[in-house]
Amino acid sequence: MADPVDRRNAPFLQLLFAVVGLITFSSVALYALRLRAPHPPVPLDAWFGLACTLLVGAVSWTSLWLVRRGLLRTGVKFFVVALLASLAIAYSRLGVGELATDPVPLLPLAIAGLVLGRRALWGVFAVLAAICAGSALAELARSLGTPAHSSLRLSGLALVTIGAYLLITLLLDRTVAALRESLAESDRGRHELERVNAQLRREMAERERAQEQLIHAQKMELVGRLASGVTHDFDNIINVIAGYAKRREQLADRGTAALLDAMGGIEIASRRALALSRKLLNFSRRPKGRPERFDIGEALRELQPMVRQLFGAEVQVRLDTPAEALPVTMDRDQLELVVLNIAANARDAMHERGRFAIECATTAAGDAVRLQLADDGCGIPEAVLPHIFEPFYTTKPIGQGTGLGLSLVREMVEAAGGRIEAHSRIGAGSRFDIRLPLAAAEALAAPAPHSASR
Repeated sequence: MADPVDRRNAPFLQLLFAVVGLITFSSVALYALRLRAPHPPVPLDAWFGLACTLLVGAVSWTSLWLVRRGLLRTGVKFFVVALLASLAIAYSRLGVGELATDPVPLLPLAIAGLVLGRRALWGVFAVLAAICAGSALAELARSLGTPAHSSLRLSGLALVTIGAYLLITLLLDRTVAALRESLAESDRGRHELERVNAQLRREMAERERAQEQLIHAQKMELVGRLASGVTHDFDNIINVIAGYAKRREQLADRGTAALLDAMGGIEIASRRALALSRKLLNFSRRPKGRPERFDIGEALRELQPMVRQLFGAEVQVRLDTPAEALPVTMDRDQLELVVLNIAANARDAMHERGRFAIECATTAAGDAVRLQLADDGCGIPEAVLPHIFEPFYTTKPIGQGTGLGLSLVREMVEAAGGRIEAHSRIGAGSRFDIRLPLAAAEALAAPAPHSASR
C-alpha cells in the first residue's frame, strides 16, 4: 500500500470487517433457530432481513480477504456498496421509522469519509438520502387512505433523518479534510527535509572534492620547492654514472671484474635515482584520503630525505624518534604534507644557515604522541601569530604564498583527532607542537632508535 493512511487504517478495517462478519453470522444463527421453532409462519419482512444479513456477512469476509491481499480501497468500496444495497432492500420494506433509529447507516458514511475521501463521503450521503426518501415514499404508498397527519409525520421524519445524516456528513467532511491537509503538510515537510538533506550531502561531497584539490595543490607547491634539492641529487647520481662511463676503456683493460664492479656502481646509482623519482611521484599524486594505522616514527624516518631536500647544505636537519613504536591512525600522505609544509615555512624563515629539528615522543599521560617541529629562523611577530592558521592569511609577497598551507595543516591534524599549537619569538625561531591520539596497541615492528643530524 503506497498511501501511509491506508497502511495505518488496514489493521482496524480488518478487525471491523471480522467483527461485522461474526455479528451477521450470529444473527443468521438466531434466524435459523426461529425458523425451526413451532411458531406461526415467519413473515416476509423477516426473510428480507435474513437475506440482507447474509449479504452483509458474505461481503464483510470478502472485504477482509481483499484488504489482506493489499487491495484495501477495493475491499472498502465493495463493503460500502454492498451495505448500501442491503440497506436499500431492507428499508424499502421496514419503513423510514426503522431507518431513523438504526445506527448501521452511519457505518458506510464513516468508512467512506475516512478511507475513500470526501467525494465518496458525499456520494454515500446522497445514496442514504435517496434510501430515506424512497423508504418514506414506499411507506406512504402502503398507507394510502390513512389520516393526513400520518403522512405529515412520515415526511417530517424523513426530513429529520436526512438532516441528521447531513450534519454527520458535514462533520466527517471537515474532520477528513483537516486530517488530509495535516498529512499533506507533513509530507511536504518530509519532502523538503529530504531535499535539504540531499543538497547538504551534495555540498559536503563538493567540499570534500575542494579539500582534496587544495591538498593536491599544496603537494604540487611543495614538489616545486623540493625540485632544487632533487636536481642536486640527480646531478650527483648522473655524475657517478658519467664517471663510470668515461673510465670504460681503462676498466676494460683491467678485465671483467673491474667492468662488473663499475656496472654494480651504475646500478646502485640508478636505484637511488629511481627511488627518489618514485617518492616524488607518489607524493604528488592525489589519492583519496585513507586513514591507516602506522608507526609515526618509521614514517618520519622515511620522510627525512625529502625534508632534507627542502633546505640548503648549510642548514642542519635533525630527527629524533624513540626506540618503541608509536602507532597513530591518520592518512599517511597527510602526515607527510603536514611535516613538509611546516618545514617549507621554516626554510623561508632562515637565512641560509640554521637548524630544523623534528622530535617525536609520547606525552606524559601516555595517551598521545607529541610531534614537535622547531627552527631557529627569524620567528613570527606576536600580532601575526594568532592568525597563521586562518585560511588565505599570509604575510608573504604576492605570488609567493597562498595562505592555505597552515590552514590545511590544522584541518588535517584535527581530522585525525589531534590538535596543533604554534609558539614563536622574534629572532628566536618558531615551534609547532602537534598532539595525535595514540592508536590501540597492536603488533607493530619496533624500529631501532633513531637520532640523526644532516
